[in-house]
Amino acid sequence: MTLTAEAVRLAAVEVLRPTGATDQFPTLARGMVFDSRPASVTDLDDLLSGDLPYLPVLSLYTEDSTVETRGAAAGACDNSCQMTLEIVGELAVIARDDEADMDIADAVAGSDPEMQLVLAALMAQVRKELLYSERGRLFRRIATHCDKIEQQSHTVPELGLRFQREFMRMTLTIADDEFSEDDGLAGRIKTLFDALPADSYAKAKLTALATHLIGETRTDLTEITIDPGAGPSAGTTLE
Repeated sequence: MTLTAEAVRLAAVEVLRPTGATDQFPTLARGMVFDSRPASVTDLDDLLSGDLPYLPVLSLYTEDSTVETRGAAAGACDNSCQMTLEIVGELAVIARDDEADMDIADAVAGSDPEMQLVLAALMAQVRKELLYSERGRLFRRIATHCDKIEQQSHTVPELGLRFQREFMRMTLTIADDEFSEDDGLAGRIKTLFDALPADSYAKAKLTALATHLIGETRTDLTEITIDPGAGPSAGTTLE
């Protein structure tokens, strides 16, 4: 995945689970927004009760990213870049896996019109927050355009099963990665980093990413040699 695609997902996590929020959350999932993983039994165990037969949950994944040159005459940095951000929304419960003899976190199984409306509202909130809300400017700072949204229910027709789980795939136009001769982050990712709250999850992850990005000291250009008798490409060397 491109670095920008990873940063887009982290920005989405911050928008949907704002740092420091304790009561006012932008979606029905509240604080149950997870980065690149599903909810676990431990996550659900402390919150589920008789009054809450299920919990709305969101999980965010970077599904793919592409970098495509804009044409044969384009420079090395003149690229068109896209990614797919997958957001899985579900009404989660603790279920029993009889074969494994253990409890697991899973979506509610079965059809229910009221639950379906809750799930639809959850996914609509995600779209609103990322693409339209004031809070979502952080996300839109690095994801420049949403080209397509696909939403799909989780069904297993051959078994006659339907789960209260929905997959939303956002195809996004994003900037290309920018590389610097200095250590650490550069370009739009650095701009995003600077805009994030100091104690945010996303900032901590980008800080860890920056430690892997080592700068480069370039060798100074000391000589240019031109051979007039050779072709325009073969006859020119830079040393």
